[in-house]
Amino acid sequence: MAEDNETLSRIHDLVAQERELRERVVHGQIDPSEEHTRLQAIETELDQCWDLLRQRRALRETGGDPSAASVRPADEVEGYLS
Repeated sequence: MAEDNETLSRIHDLVAQERELRERVVHGQIDPSEEHTRLQAIETELDQCWDLLRQRRALRETGGDPSAASVRPADEVEGYLS
């Protein structure tokens, strides 16, 4: 479960970064195109983190080893619906 906590901590960090970027755009402190590029990267990493948590939880619930879960490629997790 320590791995889950680390992943959740990373998710919280990414959400904070996302909020900060949006605030900076609103206040004219960053170019919207720069914000868009960084937001895409953050959203991709968030998708990967959530997918990793889901994998771990599913493995745990079915008697598997949660440490066998791995980060999947961005193009594989980005199309998922929450």
